[in-house]
Amino acid sequence: MILSSHNEWGRLRSVVVGRADNARVPVDDISLRAINYAGARPHAVAHGPYPRTVIDEANEDLEHLCRVLVNAGVTVYRPDVPETAVAHGVGRWHSDGYYAFCPRDGLLVVGETVIEAPMVLRARYTDAFPYRRILREAMQDGARWLAAPRPQLTDEGYDEAADRDHKSLRNLEPVFDAANVLRADRDLLFLESNSGNALGAQWLQQALGRDYRVHLLTGIYSYMHLDSTISLLRPGLALLNPARLNAGNLPPFFNGWKILWCPDPIDVGFHPPYEHASQWVGMNLLMLDPQTAIVERTQVPLIRLLESEGIAVIPVPIRHARTLAGAVHCVTLDLHRD
Repeated sequence: MILSSHNEWGRLRSVVVGRADNARVPVDDISLRAINYAGARPHAVAHGPYPRTVIDEANEDLEHLCRVLVNAGVTVYRPDVPETAVAHGVGRWHSDGYYAFCPRDGLLVVGETVIEAPMVLRARYTDAFPYRRILREAMQDGARWLAAPRPQLTDEGYDEAADRDHKSLRNLEPVFDAANVLRADRDLLFLESNSGNALGAQWLQQALGRDYRVHLLTGIYSYMHLDSTISLLRPGLALLNPARLNAGNLPPFFNGWKILWCPDPIDVGFHPPYEHASQWVGMNLLMLDPQTAIVERTQVPLIRLLESEGIAVIPVPIRHARTLAGAVHCVTLDLHRD
């Protein structure tokens, strides 16, 4: 196995694609309420497995994506089926599991290094376990495998009173989801939000050393991950979310870049009551190479925009992107890019 991926656009050679098996909403605790339900707290969290229809249709879409990737010459790896009903805990808290639908959430590949992120939800404390077989093979073939310090995730680390426009994750220990990070060779963009704090960015910078620059993005989007706000298409070309970014808060990193402002996304809907992502998950795409993007098939205005820039588009179905909180970029983790 070759593990070597420095950016979001190089020719994709191998990738992990997630699975929906045993996906569930974890037990109700302060981390879930403060992070996933910030500013929109339901009277009762719908705890337990997702409906069978959701899981089956999501798996059908993932299998279709795998066929598209294999037909494009990409080697595809799949995680083990997660044991999400198993309880785990540290100190005064306990939780059950989440899913293996989105490998991008918890694993970060930087060059020849793969990092297990110190994730912010208690339910995701064991998130990397279904991928350990893949990580072990990569390590045995020469990859560097790191795990960030395990966080304590105490109640004091969360501000349950914060709404979606204000961060609910406090800066008490290094915590972040890997999906808070996008890679542009030696530069990494790190979003400070409910799913990643400044101490997490500091740990990542120190772990990677002086060969990399971690750019902390603040005051942009408080809710969660970065890849529904920014998509890096190729060197000097980025797709940005106009609902969250504008000329006033554009990161200096993008000076000299050509910016494409994402059109309003087509709403794929969600399976009630599981509204776990906004419509902007529609801009969550995967670059196969600098001239080819894999995009959720209903996003016709975005597809036309990309084609106007000379980017060929492969449309794929991700029917439950909002229900399971993940589209094409989320459900994949590139291991090897040119």
